[in-house]
Amino acid sequence: MALFLSRLVKPALVRRSSSSTVSLLLSNGFSTSLRQTPPCSIIGAKPCLPLEYFYRSGLGTLIIANANVADMSCLVRLEKKVPVDLVHNDPDDTMVTIGASHGWVASLKDDGILRLHDDLNPVASDTDPKRIQLPPLVTLPHCQTKIITNVSMSSPSPEDDEDCVVAVKFLGPQLSFCKPSGKSSKPEWTNIKIENSCFYSSRVMFSKKDNMFRIPGSGGHLIGSWDLHEPNDKLKLQSVRFENLPPKLPTNIRELMDSCCMSQHLVESPSNGETFLVKQYRKTAKFVEGVAQMKTQYLMVFKLDDEGNAVYTQDMGDLTMFLSMSEPFCVPSTSFPGLLRNNVYILDFDETAMVNLVDVYPFVATNGKSDAPYYIPPQYILD
Repeated sequence: MALFLSRLVKPALVRRSSSSTVSLLLSNGFSTSLRQTPPCSIIGAKPCLPLEYFYRSGLGTLIIANANVADMSCLVRLEKKVPVDLVHNDPDDTMVTIGASHGWVASLKDDGILRLHDDLNPVASDTDPKRIQLPPLVTLPHCQTKIITNVSMSSPSPEDDEDCVVAVKFLGPQLSFCKPSGKSSKPEWTNIKIENSCFYSSRVMFSKKDNMFRIPGSGGHLIGSWDLHEPNDKLKLQSVRFENLPPKLPTNIRELMDSCCMSQHLVESPSNGETFLVKQYRKTAKFVEGVAQMKTQYLMVFKLDDEGNAVYTQDMGDLTMFLSMSEPFCVPSTSFPGLLRNNVYILDFDETAMVNLVDVYPFVATNGKSDAPYYIPPQYILD
């Protein structure tokens, strides 16, 4: 089954990979007019042969799935070599990927240092991969920095954009920011302790339109923001008012929603900066080796304006939305033939699903393990 994507707020310009990899990418659903990759997901990495070389190098060839292809031809086996532990984590779990943004994957080792890698970007160079080591994490009192909710970046170029800010949301009250390439001083963390517990399990996102990081509270009734131009150790809060709610739902649907765990996502349109607030309802589908596997049961999407009015909608227009362990995004559906408009594509460690907003039920949903549940947004291929 195809895994799904299309064009980010600002597609990143990336270093060109090998000519054979570029040719393979362009022959598998890529836009030849723009030389731009379609959205894709990470499937795995096949160990490089002979095995002696793999055991010595830890490298494998990257396997991706294009979002705009609906059959098994979506799978693309690239010649690009990547560290296998970035895809599957290493056997001892000393390397753990904990999020992704703009095609960069973040990892956290036992040493407590967060690193950014562009290895899983399908068109980034495998002969000159970029790895950025951030300063050691600083744990605020009564906080923790071992479990990370997600990672967000203000720019796709943390290696050379001195204004790029990396935001890391930890489970609990801590939210941390760092400029990897800041020229004025040595990179360091700016740490915020969020007082309101409704943000403790929330995910942070970057708004290009507002040039600030935003974070939805539990239930979506509050949104916090942090302005890049006005750094402050406190979040600015905005109340959300829900409007145009659907007619009274059938009893079985309401009971289903009540039995689910709800999560919130903020997603920004690349074309006009329109912001969507998404409520995702999930519940346990089954247990595997004592671990609950979750499945999406219902989805609600709201158009959010600057005053905090959230209007329920079942029509995003010519947009397709992507929710995964990467920073969420949406893209114009017509960017790549085969991409379904007004759909939300979902990828998690134990679920792959697709939801048509008119039906609001997942009409494609599978449970299965995914070690790297990341959607990679479109990238321009440089000559």
